[in-house]
Amino acid sequence: MEMEQLIMKERIFVTRQIPDEGLIQIQAKFDTIVWDKDEPPSKPEIISGAKGCSGLVTLLSDPIDSDLMDSLPSLKVIAQYAVGYDNIDIMSATERNIVVTNTPGILTETTADLTWALILSACRRIPEADKYVRNGNWKIAWGPKMLLGRDIYDSTLGILGMGRIGSAVARRAAGFSMKILYHSRSRNEEIEMKLGARRTNLDKLLRNSDIVTIHVPLADDTRGMIGMHEMRKMKRSAILVNTSRGPVIDESALIKALESGLIAGAGLDVYSEEPIPRESALLKLNNVVLAPHIGSASVDTRAKMAEMCAANLIAALHGKTPPNIVNPEVNKNE
Repeated sequence: MEMEQLIMKERIFVTRQIPDEGLIQIQAKFDTIVWDKDEPPSKPEIISGAKGCSGLVTLLSDPIDSDLMDSLPSLKVIAQYAVGYDNIDIMSATERNIVVTNTPGILTETTADLTWALILSACRRIPEADKYVRNGNWKIAWGPKMLLGRDIYDSTLGILGMGRIGSAVARRAAGFSMKILYHSRSRNEEIEMKLGARRTNLDKLLRNSDIVTIHVPLADDTRGMIGMHEMRKMKRSAILVNTSRGPVIDESALIKALESGLIAGAGLDVYSEEPIPRESALLKLNNVVLAPHIGSASVDTRAKMAEMCAANLIAALHGKTPPNIVNPEVNKNE
């Protein structure tokens, strides 16, 4: 038996069945345990499954806190299969010399496409129209007031967060000859120069936009960023779209705004609780389009995310700096 075969491989726990493009790479180099159920593992199940593991491959739904890390003393790297990582206690990981990585950039264009699918669907009432046809309610060929929607062409798009995804959404807006307003921590001169976008404060953006779309990370200053106070500033004809993180919007306030006609409609891919509870009032509203957190859900993008996740994990466990490290300060603790 070859000497390298006698060397024990480091053990990895993967909390969900990720695409083969990345999983096969991980399995080739490590002793890999994959959670085999569709439902995500609970915190105790992650601790049990990852016992003795050097690496974790995690998703946004996995609660990775300091208690979990203390229960896994062998843990060296947490490779997040997502761009966001608000489910991971980064400070605790850094204090314990645990490298955290994510998969940024690769899902930008796919998420921007989904954002536009929600904008178009909400503005033109596509789910309502589909249901109208399927339920046998289409009894006249054409009606002057049948399922009237909102124009997108030549309207004003307000973008909260002009990072990678916000910029990709803005580029698509050019095809609709839209006026673009944006509110962001930093100025995006490229988007301003190429598309004529104007940076403004949140108040002016809300008051002047026909469509408001959210592309900010979840942080202390963005949690509940859009509540009833903000929605009262919006046009009654406005559409609100969110493909960032659910808690950025006060969901109970949004429901009231949609029920009362304070705003015309919404398109959501993310929620304060996921999956959305069956008793949620959102499920009963016709003026909201609901998607099950599928912003990055294309075959090519999910495969590339898996490859990126694997590359991050392999680099970290081979003593190299991963391409997409979230907490580079961890190296200073060594």
